[in-house]
Amino acid sequence: MITVPATFRQMPRWWHDESGRAWLDRLPALVARRCEHWGLDIDGAPLHGSNALVVPVRRGTQEAALRFSPPGDDLARECAALPHWDGRGVVELLDSDEAAGVMLLERLNPSRSLTAQTPQRSAAVLGTLTRTLAVPAPETAPSTHEIAAGEARSATARWEALGEPVPRTLLEAGIAAAGRRAADDPGHGSVDGDLHDQQVLAGTRHRWTVVDPVLLRGDREYDVGRALWSRLDELPTDEDIRGALGAYVETAQVPLERARDWVLVRSMSYLLWGLEHGLTLDPPKCRRLLELFG
Repeated sequence: MITVPATFRQMPRWWHDESGRAWLDRLPALVARRCEHWGLDIDGAPLHGSNALVVPVRRGTQEAALRFSPPGDDLARECAALPHWDGRGVVELLDSDEAAGVMLLERLNPSRSLTAQTPQRSAAVLGTLTRTLAVPAPETAPSTHEIAAGEARSATARWEALGEPVPRTLLEAGIAAAGRRAADDPGHGSVDGDLHDQQVLAGTRHRWTVVDPVLLRGDREYDVGRALWSRLDELPTDEDIRGALGAYVETAQVPLERARDWVLVRSMSYLLWGLEHGLTLDPPKCRRLLELFG
């Protein structure tokens, strides 16, 4: 049986989640039963992010990764997203059991993510990936147009409830950008709504492969703000930030104005969400982007 890493047990998700901690206790037995059911052999020590456990396995000579998600996670959404792209820029789904919260995935290299690249290089790769992923999206996929409209409607009330934590001018810059993105036709291309460098790993089919995608429809610049604030400590000057955004825009082949709008929308949204949830590190990064591009 595997041993659940202590670092996984220490993740904030489980601090106030008694059922989640019980699931952690059951994981070794769940892994053993799933390996027996699918004819898998464990091929290394388990790995994890903040929510899921990943066990390297083999099925005969085929290398794979067995991913377990805790009860309550929306595995159906991811199980629908992966076949939609069918391995085009994203990890291949080899098998799944949504009810059990288990997926069998193509094995990638967890020790090599885009975080090892410079922020400018990472942004350029992410821009290229957005073009790879921009196949026609199903009409049932949530639209970036609708997301922007929702942000424009809710931002002021959230800002007021938080005691007006940033100047109104910054809030208004975010709302104006959300209004522009809600007014424009976003098109029908597929978008990964969770695309940032920690979600891109080295692989064998592709040099860089997306994991855990969230399928949206519309503007593929949707997550460029995340690409910036997640590496902001490595971008000390305003010119460094503009350079990373420019690298993304060039490879994504999208209008700079639209990319700037999404930086503002997402920075405003995440700043408010972060303050609502007691975060201390990320909201100042979002404020810096609002001040620079607003």
